[in-house]
Amino acid sequence: MRRPLIPRKLAPCLRALPALAGLALLTGCWLDGRQSTFDVKGPVARAQLDLFMVTVYVTAVIFVVVGAVLAYAMIKFRARTAADERAEPPPQGHGNFLVEIGLVSASVLCLVIIAVPTLKNIWFTYEVPDVQRANAYEITATGYQWWFKFEYPAEQIDGVGPLVTGNELVIPAGRPVRVNLRTVDVIHSFWVPKLAGKVDMIPNRANHLWLQADQPGYYYGQCAEFCGDSHAIMRFRVIALGEKEFALWRANQEQPARSVAPATADAERKPRAVFASFTTHPGAALSGSAEFDADPFAAWQEKQRPDPAGENPALAAQGRRLFQEKTCIACHTIRGHEGVGVAGPDLTHVGARTTIAAGTLENTPQRMHDWIADPNHFKPGNKMFNGGYTDPATGRRLIVLNETEIDALVAYLQSLK
Repeated sequence: MRRPLIPRKLAPCLRALPALAGLALLTGCWLDGRQSTFDVKGPVARAQLDLFMVTVYVTAVIFVVVGAVLAYAMIKFRARTAADERAEPPPQGHGNFLVEIGLVSASVLCLVIIAVPTLKNIWFTYEVPDVQRANAYEITATGYQWWFKFEYPAEQIDGVGPLVTGNELVIPAGRPVRVNLRTVDVIHSFWVPKLAGKVDMIPNRANHLWLQADQPGYYYGQCAEFCGDSHAIMRFRVIALGEKEFALWRANQEQPARSVAPATADAERKPRAVFASFTTHPGAALSGSAEFDADPFAAWQEKQRPDPAGENPALAAQGRRLFQEKTCIACHTIRGHEGVGVAGPDLTHVGARTTIAAGTLENTPQRMHDWIADPNHFKPGNKMFNGGYTDPATGRRLIVLNETEIDALVAYLQSLK
């Protein structure tokens, strides 16, 4: 009796493979997501993608050749009868000089095909090319548990130092940007998939990378090195702007914090806004609104515009007082107002950012309310929760923010644009 080529137990599994592959494609396994390395938007990411594809092509050829030889051997030399099973094996190629030299030569050729572009790309992606170096813009990115600080050494503010932002890196489009990578605690990793590959931020070691956005846009980045409880939600954004728009943004960021109009008696009598507290589970709270997700770049542009008509000056003034009284100034800085803290992000223009909590939540009054009320709910183990709400004199934990106080802090912080 003829023995089947494929065992009966494996046949159903093999027949199901095409269906499973089709299901995977139909359920969203596309390559153009927010952090796709196949949808590149800059020369560094493009060079890395090209190198990856060279490797794919070479390994695909190896797979096809080896698979074809294996299939040929299995079909041609399989045992068709009981006598075949007892027969001597066919002549073996082991020890054949030409075969072995050919295989070694083919392997070396494959390695050379991969090695040449690999070495070329290592040099290209390591440092800004010489022809562009004079035009490169420099930024320093520092990793904290769990957020990113961005400093602009070229933009010095009198009596303060370099311009500082948190979690949103704004860069000029079409211009190379050299990013100096630092960390103040553990190892982090800086990664903007559509613009450049990941590079580690290592304690006591200077590191760097460079990237460039071909066009203005909104790009997603995050830490790619396990660095603690909330590593997976240590995110940031890169916003690339045209030359004129970048100059306007920079000029606005160099200004001290915005102050809303002085409170009046009429303003004091206005009812205070109360922002509804979210009760959704943490996973649901990580996404933005449908409008934001549809066009985050347009949402960022809209956030740059103050909205005096929607502000309550009295409530914002109360929030500013609470910002001092509740020791927020110990960890945060609001340039031109109060605070000299460096443990948390600079909040001078926090109202103009699209996200808070290091890219975890959309920057809306409701989201900010929930973040202040219970930061550990959204980012477990964060230092704002563990050390932010304490009495600096005694070290005792103080959770004394009621809903009205949180609303006031939100009104104040949202006004900082």
